[in-house]
Amino acid sequence: MNAPLPQAPINWVAVFALVVLPIVAVIAIPLYAYHHDFSLAAWISMFVLLGVSSLGITAGYHRLWAHRAYEATLPLKIILMIMGTFAVQNSILYWGSGHRTHHRHVDDVEKDPYSINNGFWYAHLGWMLRDYPAAEPNYKNAPDLQNDKVVMFQHKYYVPLVIAVHAAILLPIGWAVGDVWGVLLLGGLVRLILSHHVTFFINSLCHMWGSRPYTDENTARDNFWLAIATWGEGYHNYHHIFQYDYRNGVKWWQYDPTKWLIWTCSELGLAKNLRRIPSFNIKKAELAMKFKYAEQDLAVYGHNVNEDIINVKSKIAQEYEAFTQTLNDWAKLKEQEIQVKKAAVAEKIHQMDDKLKVEFQLVEQRLSHHRETLNLLVRNLKKAPVSQ
Repeated sequence: MNAPLPQAPINWVAVFALVVLPIVAVIAIPLYAYHHDFSLAAWISMFVLLGVSSLGITAGYHRLWAHRAYEATLPLKIILMIMGTFAVQNSILYWGSGHRTHHRHVDDVEKDPYSINNGFWYAHLGWMLRDYPAAEPNYKNAPDLQNDKVVMFQHKYYVPLVIAVHAAILLPIGWAVGDVWGVLLLGGLVRLILSHHVTFFINSLCHMWGSRPYTDENTARDNFWLAIATWGEGYHNYHHIFQYDYRNGVKWWQYDPTKWLIWTCSELGLAKNLRRIPSFNIKKAELAMKFKYAEQDLAVYGHNVNEDIINVKSKIAQEYEAFTQTLNDWAKLKEQEIQVKKAAVAEKIHQMDDKLKVEFQLVEQRLSHHRETLNLLVRNLKKAPVSQ
């Protein structure tokens, strides 16, 4: 059994956002629907704006700022900051710092801010309802974010920005479609609640249900259905072993709209340096897990003295030996590649040193010539008669 959670003060702001607002929605939505009904435009606004706020978190807060999986231009940063602010999940600095702590201490009940080992509800939203020590932000792990002007502007003016962004997005849409209250309730309130829980699924369900094709060193799972609900974040087992990849769904058939958005932005010149894990590393992790699962199966059935099982065990052993040899060969080639690159760099540096030496000599010669010319001019000026 896990140790009981320590007593901690209630976070009343989080209680209002995560408990009170859903209660308001449960009461207000049916009442408004009964008396006024919702327009089709209000329903459309809910789904469209859910995508806006959710992608602000996945493409912005998560893959851009928390993991630095790609670089964004200033206009794209501002757009993603506004989209993420619309999701109301605290500032980029707070969110990114906490998420980095989660990756560093994943599943640690004392250090992981939303460890699944403290239970589903704790990982889903309970960790936010009280000021638990593990959930306290530690900005020491985010110096890059503290040096980002967009991040710090949002952090400093977070509450006014939340109000301004909601007013700037919801009121014009409501006025344009002639259903201000409908858009405020569906595109604002219900969309906000859905956006919250879409993100929370990543912390809870994505650490409970699904497969672990890349690593079993943590609880993170890959789950296709959760990927649909979480805008591509459901391939969480991959993400926890290769967190700096801008993709979560690395296979062509995997649903990852966040990846597609980032790639599209790169094609438009709004993003660059998209980080990708080499396919060899990915395949190596997959094969290592397959061998591990095979060993687990053999541990279950290997006690049976059966010729077929013995043959299978022998073949797996041979395959593993070949796999290990391939990894060793690759490691040697990689080391050779590094040495070659070092040698190439060293040669370039040597060439640059020789070039700089020649240039410095020429500059020194020219400077000496200029000084001699200056001295000559001064001497001539002193000899010249003074005019009356």
